[in-house]
Amino acid sequence: MDRGEPGLLGTDPVPEAGEDAVAAIGATETLSEEEQEELRRELAKVEEEIQTLSQVLAAKEKHLAEIKRKLGIGSLQELRENLARGWQEVTAMPAYKKTSETLSQAGQKASAAFASVGSVITKKLEDVKNSPTFKSFEEKVENLKASRESKVGGTKPAGGDFGEVLNSTANASAISTEPLPDQTHERP
Repeated sequence: MDRGEPGLLGTDPVPEAGEDAVAAIGATETLSEEEQEELRRELAKVEEEIQTLSQVLAAKEKHLAEIKRKLGIGSLQELRENLARGWQEVTAMPAYKKTSETLSQAGQKASAAFASVGSVITKKLEDVKNSPTFKSFEEKVENLKASRESKVGGTKPAGGDFGEVLNSTANASAISTEPLPDQTHERP
């Protein structure tokens, strides 16, 4: 409100907090007795209207609560409805839509990157498996296994899973490192 305009009720504006108290006191001294009496009547009338409006508001709130009770609308249901309405408002906002689109695109790119990394790792493992070094190692393991089975008189079929091959290789290594009984004694 502009300082020079009269208030809503046709009176001069009320001084705001922080204004010079002396100026406010000086303004009441310039009013005539008649003007002061009229202002007191208007003050009483406004206070009475405020009290009436407060009573009407309280009655309306009570009526509202009664209607909600009859409809079975409880606080929890009202909270749910408010949350749902709020969520709809949030999802309708342009910022939410843009963020959602950005996150979706980021997720798609991350998914593609992980798929790419997985295929690269698979290809590298295939390359290692097909490398001459690995083939040579695989042949040595197979030969060692066959050698062990022939020494022990194994009845297992050739092949087996990689874990079995490694276990048999480790066992064969342990057997071949033990000295044989006739080698431990020297003859004169």
